[in-house]
Amino acid sequence: MKNSIFLLLASIIILYSCSSDDSDPQPNPTPDANTVRLATNATFGSILTDSDGMSLYFFSRDSKGQSECVEGCKAAWPIFYEANPTLDTGLEAADFGEITRSDGDKQTTYKGWPLYYFANDNAAGDTNGDKVGNNWYIAKPDYSLMYAEAQLVGKDGDGNPINFDSNYAPGDGLTFYIVNATTGRTLYTFQNDTRDTNNFTASDFSNDPVWPIFNIDIDKLPSILDASDFGTIDVFGRSQLTYKGWPLYYFGQDVARGDNFGINFPAPGVWPIANVDTPGAPAN
Repeated sequence: MKNSIFLLLASIIILYSCSSDDSDPQPNPTPDANTVRLATNATFGSILTDSDGMSLYFFSRDSKGQSECVEGCKAAWPIFYEANPTLDTGLEAADFGEITRSDGDKQTTYKGWPLYYFANDNAAGDTNGDKVGNNWYIAKPDYSLMYAEAQLVGKDGDGNPINFDSNYAPGDGLTFYIVNATTGRTLYTFQNDTRDTNNFTASDFSNDPVWPIFNIDIDKLPSILDASDFGTIDVFGRSQLTYKGWPLYYFGQDVARGDNFGINFPAPGVWPIANVDTPGAPAN
């Protein structure tokens, strides 16, 4: 009798084991995450992260496309590099590149901006580095404008470069200013403009090549900039972006990324850069 019970129990165990193998096959391995991911953050919306979800950042001083974060800076802001990055849907391979830094290391760039981590981000989704020093910003794919910090460099009468400080006097020093996020091109105001009024551009746009009017649809902005400070005006049938009432322009002789030669053309301060300290344009 005991043998019969034992055989019955053994048969049930074998039957259960076989059934379990057939109905619950081992799942396929999860594919490796892309090396650059597009995450959704409650505060910032779409942001760039690495494969582990760690946030990536831009540095305002990298306006020329080369890293200005060197020596001790690298400890707080480790560089991000992937030789052949794989990308989440929504990111374009053409927007990514790489640079060789002054220290010989390679670094991945996005739309010309070198990418970094922040040492004080401890977990995936942390964004503790945004706005540190007013020159570090979470890396996003949809910035319309960026906030640069660089030496202002004009030209003397012979076309030689000459440094200017934030007051447009000859001298050295870093200045904050707004640039196009995708090209790093400097934006300017004109001292003779008034609130929401372009007093420079000719009706036939014959002088537009010298100071082209600038317009872009504002999407997302670095956290230091306030979207309510921007607007648009009509200039002889074309739209122009304004900041604090000042119409915004490019300078035709700014060719390379990060150029700001317009700051002393035709004289220092006639065409100032724009930043958060720019006062509102005067009433018309």
